[in-house]
Amino acid sequence: MSRPTSTYRLQLTPDFGFAQVAEIAGYLRDLGVSHVYLSPILQSTPQSRHGYDVTDHSRIRDEFGGASGFREMAQHLAAHDLGVVVDIVPNHMNTVNARFWSVLKDGPASPYARWFDIDWVDGTVALPVLGDDVEPVVDGDVLRYHEHAFPHPGHYRLAGWREGPGYRRFFDVSSLIGLRVEDPAVLFATHEVIFWLLDEGLVDGLRVDHPDGLADPRGYLERLRRRAGSAWTVVEKILIGPEQLPDDWACDGTTGYDVLNRVNGLFVDPAGKEPLVRLFSERTGQPADYRPVMARAKREVLDLFFGSEVDRLARAASCDPAAVRELLAAMPVYRAYIVPGEEPPPESVEIVELAAEACSPAVRPLVREVLYGSAEAIIRFQQACGPVMAKGVEDTALYRWYPLACLNEVGGEPDVFGVPVEDFHEFCAGLRPYTMTTLSTHDTKRSEDVRARLSVVSELPDEWAEAVSEWSSALSFDPCLDYLAWQNLMAAWPISAERFSDYLLKAAREAKTAISWKNPDPSYERKLRDFAEAAVRLPVGEFTARIEPYAMSNSLGAKLVQLMMPGVPDVYQGNEITDFSLVDPDNRRPVSFPPKPVTAWDTAKQLVTTQALRLRRRLGGAGAYLPLPAEGQAAEHVIAFARGGEGSGERPRAVAVATRLPVRLAATGWGATTLTLPAGAWRDLLTGVRHTGRVPLAHLLGQYPVALLERHDL
Repeated sequence: MSRPTSTYRLQLTPDFGFAQVAEIAGYLRDLGVSHVYLSPILQSTPQSRHGYDVTDHSRIRDEFGGASGFREMAQHLAAHDLGVVVDIVPNHMNTVNARFWSVLKDGPASPYARWFDIDWVDGTVALPVLGDDVEPVVDGDVLRYHEHAFPHPGHYRLAGWREGPGYRRFFDVSSLIGLRVEDPAVLFATHEVIFWLLDEGLVDGLRVDHPDGLADPRGYLERLRRRAGSAWTVVEKILIGPEQLPDDWACDGTTGYDVLNRVNGLFVDPAGKEPLVRLFSERTGQPADYRPVMARAKREVLDLFFGSEVDRLARAASCDPAAVRELLAAMPVYRAYIVPGEEPPPESVEIVELAAEACSPAVRPLVREVLYGSAEAIIRFQQACGPVMAKGVEDTALYRWYPLACLNEVGGEPDVFGVPVEDFHEFCAGLRPYTMTTLSTHDTKRSEDVRARLSVVSELPDEWAEAVSEWSSALSFDPCLDYLAWQNLMAAWPISAERFSDYLLKAAREAKTAISWKNPDPSYERKLRDFAEAAVRLPVGEFTARIEPYAMSNSLGAKLVQLMMPGVPDVYQGNEITDFSLVDPDNRRPVSFPPKPVTAWDTAKQLVTTQALRLRRRLGGAGAYLPLPAEGQAAEHVIAFARGGEGSGERPRAVAVATRLPVRLAATGWGATTLTLPAGAWRDLLTGVRHTGRVPLAHLLGQYPVALLERHDL
């Protein structure tokens, strides 16, 4: 079973299934990837455009081509020397499925009652679906309510749609019910298809969705590894700041948000923080400090969405629900990695204790319970931290506090401007060799090229402020939204009024300052669309055009660093050329294959991507990482490192060089700045030029703002 050297993420839909994947095998092989990385493949709701709402774990999705279509695709890919990685969803499934229907009908006596994490009350489970005065209607042995259907009679209670359900769910999505894969029988039943695909050699690797939702992610990964053997496995684990993946998790690493945020930070100028935060505060009225905004957002989502989860944890811990809300709001990470029956790791104790210091004394008994108490109290607390972080930070605070929106990414910290090159090298030295690296995913708030444009703003805060003032004088709508609108309009330019208004509508609903998903306002939403339609007619693109050379430099630099640093690089569909997408579903729009370069930026990005991926295949998997410091007046504008081939020891076989902070560099030039290459003769794969020894950066980075060198004297 082969480990990937690189992957290419494809978003499967009813319009783009296994047959369509097979058709582009030749293109992907020539691009240089080793594995095709597919979104979830199991049967989900027929209209699903993402596949994370599985309805039947025993079937490969019919709309994609079913089991026979998957086999034919995998064989066709193998003929092109391409393997397959699949996205699996162990935490939850859609509530509309035959097994949950059995549970609703027969209650705890159902053979599938053990499948789901249900909070039974008098033998019934609460279903939050009621939303108006219409009465449910009996239709034979079925009870119907609008589009919903339930067994009649059954072991359930219909409740208001604003209430929490009587079961653990995915975040606040009541249509996705939590699975109990800690039960070996449930794990096998929900993974049976995945296991036979691995056994038959049709799949080489797994991407595990949302492990933080599981009762025991460490135990799950251990059981998965025992059954899946050497299959490459990465987990969608969001790490905050210096947080690291637990050493005892049996996987190869994360899906790369930790990498994304650090690569992004390389191209952000820390000098832009003060003026951009000041501009943001003046425009929005929000405080200059992010942390109180985040804390308030987490408290709000706890009240809005997580009442049932808070009550269930409070019962398990024998604590006041108010104390539960306090501690959950103060937790800075998605999970604290405490396992019932084991001594809590010191770092986990420190995280919980520090969070409690920001709370009232009433939280102290709860701290003891979630660290040393019952298994249920410990597990419920672990499972609640992730949803509160996701909804409070990702889906609320990041839409309220955004001085520089390229920092507002999954796992990112919007008040941390810039990553020093030395810190980045130190981070790379500690990476697992087969962790995934990425710049764009189906869940990123903005694509990598949108962020590349926004990073330029950190170097031009005064010019940016003038542009925003000009646009705002011509058009204004909502102070809490306008400044976010200008950033995204400029960075995603050109964008249609429809796409832009859809984005702003989602942003406003997530921010929850004027409207929300639960509290719509037709008048506000109509005015928002009017604003979007007028905004796209303003000359915002003039600013975009002015910064384009710098944005291109950031884009190519970030791409090269991500593709050549330690780990297994992933390319999200279409991002081998420029892509100016915003948050989902905008970033899940169909891609035309093969993507056709239109601009010089497209052509350069495709060249960099192709040459880097092909070089990674030649190098093999894990290899040594050697920082290469530049010397001279413009040394801070360089990120450079050498890579060794697999099994080649410390002998470098490749060198990657990227330009950073290009605006300031343009003002000073490279001057006498140089880079000393490792011993040997080197050829630039982008230009064909040969180099040895100490090379002036002005010579090395002439035609392109990046260089990719391969040793050619071996």
